[in-house]
Amino acid sequence: MPEQRAVPPSFLRAHTTPARPTLVPEVQLHVADDVVALWEAMETEGGGAGQDPPFWAAAWPGGQALARHVLDHPELVAGRRVLDLGAGSGLVAVAALLAGAGSVVASDIDPYSHAAIALNSELNGVTGVEVVGDVLGEDPPDVDVVLAGDVCYDRDMTARVLPFLGTAWLRGAAVFIGDPGRAYVPKEGLLEQAAYDVPDADGGEVRRTTVWRLP
Repeated sequence: MPEQRAVPPSFLRAHTTPARPTLVPEVQLHVADDVVALWEAMETEGGGAGQDPPFWAAAWPGGQALARHVLDHPELVAGRRVLDLGAGSGLVAVAALLAGAGSVVASDIDPYSHAAIALNSELNGVTGVEVVGDVLGEDPPDVDVVLAGDVCYDRDMTARVLPFLGTAWLRGAAVFIGDPGRAYVPKEGLLEQAAYDVPDADGGEVRRTTVWRLP
């Protein structure tokens, strides 16, 4: 599926339902009641589902933890330029804007995610999100804060993400990672900022989810 193909908002409205994440009830998101049915609709009605499940249609634990943290500590993002890396639904981007961020760049490779971010921004009455594709192959954008939720989900992705985050940190950005205890997140060199018990995105087990900061 071509990365830049536009997805109509009407498709998302027809196949998702607005809901409030458990840890971040201040925010509403268009989420899937039935991920399998949504994926099938993406293939038959949406023009192609691609190879990945609809990650954008759920509120993942790492994103919820980051969103909660910036809403509880708005001074981290207030008036600043923020990058939401692996933005998915746009939960973290929306939370940053609600906390007073000056602007947000939301990066995700999935065109369905791009549509979801725009729709969820509108649902929450926020503006100022610039939606972009994959940024990991280039220099980090000129931002003050990087928020990266659930990005270290496998070895290959982690190998791309960590050098990018390190470069952003070396250039002066504050870097925060939200993660529910995945094995690929290195604990060395990270400072724990907060920890939350968050239900997994599929409604399963509660996962202890940590917000880490590069020192």
